[in-house]
Amino acid sequence: MTKTGAISIRTERLALRLPDIGDFEAYARLMASPRSAGMGGPFDLRAAWGMFCHDIALWQFFGHGALMIDLAETGECVGQVGINHGPLFPEKELGWFVYEGHEGRGYATEAALALRGWAFETLKLPSLVSYIAPGNVASIAVAERLGACLDRVAPRDDPKDRVYRHIPP
Repeated sequence: MTKTGAISIRTERLALRLPDIGDFEAYARLMASPRSAGMGGPFDLRAAWGMFCHDIALWQFFGHGALMIDLAETGECVGQVGINHGPLFPEKELGWFVYEGHEGRGYATEAALALRGWAFETLKLPSLVSYIAPGNVASIAVAERLGACLDRVAPRDDPKDRVYRHIPP
């Protein structure tokens, strides 16, 4: 149970749900791979576990956190979308990733759009940001498809990150 109650969000193709222990193996594999470089990785198993637990704990502490992205038709988990905060992020961050083999199908955009809409409606946030490593062309494209604008003066932990700001409609 979270501050906001059990949460799941559905889109036409996706089901967004709270993570469970069965999601950790694929999560840890991604975090150990070079694909996690834009998030500060690759990470060892211990660090991946801490990040996974952080994603879940955010729900209890702030009423938001990570959701796994499942294909509605098959139930296959293809990635994660989340609203991050706490001492690791200067502002509430909308983040996403998809697992290898699921890129280029619009899952990250669809999931991020759904979670962002939920966050603006339910949490009444004035804005969200997405911190993106400069070379992460795919995530930059997702942020731009979502209509987020580059915010050159937003606070950031990594001065090289590009920060995209999401404003409620």
